[in-house]
Amino acid sequence: MTYTVYDASRAPNPRRVRMFLAEKGVDVNYVQLDIQKGENLSPAMLAKNPMGKLPILELADGTCISETDAICTYIEAMHPEPPLLGTTPLEKGIVGMWQRRVDQCLMLPVTQCFQHSTGYFKDRMTPVPAFGEQAGKDVVAFLDILDARMGESDFIAGDAFTVADIIALCAIDFARVVKIRLAEHQENLKRWHQLVSARASASA
Repeated sequence: MTYTVYDASRAPNPRRVRMFLAEKGVDVNYVQLDIQKGENLSPAMLAKNPMGKLPILELADGTCISETDAICTYIEAMHPEPPLLGTTPLEKGIVGMWQRRVDQCLMLPVTQCFQHSTGYFKDRMTPVPAFGEQAGKDVVAFLDILDARMGESDFIAGDAFTVADIIALCAIDFARVVKIRLAEHQENLKRWHQLVSARASASA
């Protein structure tokens, strides 16, 4: 089965789906859209996702699935190997816990910091610079929590590479745009970052 994914190559959430698909080795046709120009907000694209967000996974029958977690859940069910969401009930619970944490405490505030501090989307939202500044501080605080976690295991959810690692890598790499970097003392996190950055999917 060949999937079509409506993508934005420089955005962090589309990248996490590209990484997930690359890890699975599935056949994908990517359609690039320019989100700065608002190509994702065209009537044709809004018909596929009324929220106006990317990425969007389109199936052969025209069914569209948006929201990164939903896309990954579908792909995991269709292509269970290698498992990226856990296999046993315990693994699924641990992966789901860390997936939620890195999504809410890292990816979300990184994107909020970008949107509100740079004014990149000021044509379609009202930036609140103070909110963007606080979001950046929240990211920095969570990186210390993540560094402590990486002192306990090779990967975020345990001994195996999972979707939690994908989300965290995409968020940390994108955070460079708003001048957030891993700190000198975060040796565990730097080791992890080097490890996951070396995976072939990290270049997807």
